[in-house]
Amino acid sequence: MAQSQTQKALYDEDFVAWLDDTIFKLKHQRFEEIDLENLIEEIGGLAKRDRRELRNRLEVLLSHLLKRLYVNSSNDYRAWEATIREQRRQLRTLLEQSPSLKKYWVEIFPVAWQSALSDTQEEYLDAQFPERWDLNSEIDNLLNEKFWSEDQR
Repeated sequence: MAQSQTQKALYDEDFVAWLDDTIFKLKHQRFEEIDLENLIEEIGGLAKRDRRELRNRLEVLLSHLLKRLYVNSSNDYRAWEATIREQRRQLRTLLEQSPSLKKYWVEIFPVAWQSALSDTQEEYLDAQFPERWDLNSEIDNLLNEKFWSEDQR
């Protein structure tokens, strides 16, 4: 069996072993022995994963900001604020590791907003939510600004 066929079989049969083998070959500059097709696919998958994580965390953040700002349920405020803090922490980490995702933020914000709004409206039928995000949607603001006052407890 040709080397590339062996690599493809290893990829299908034992992904971790394939990764270890690929790393070894990269470190030792044995480029001609690398399963490029699957390596390219996996690297592309990593970028998609990070974009998906950014969007999902942004949706959760927006949903909980909506709840905290527009749902009158003081018994839930602490839990919503904890979720807001955690999503912000995770988003900061993701953006520190991959600063180029900041460009993607601008692209996905409207989609994440609509998704968060729709889900939150379904969950809280009696609450009145704005049809558009009328607060600052810049990354720094969304990751740091409180948006509510202490008297909203």
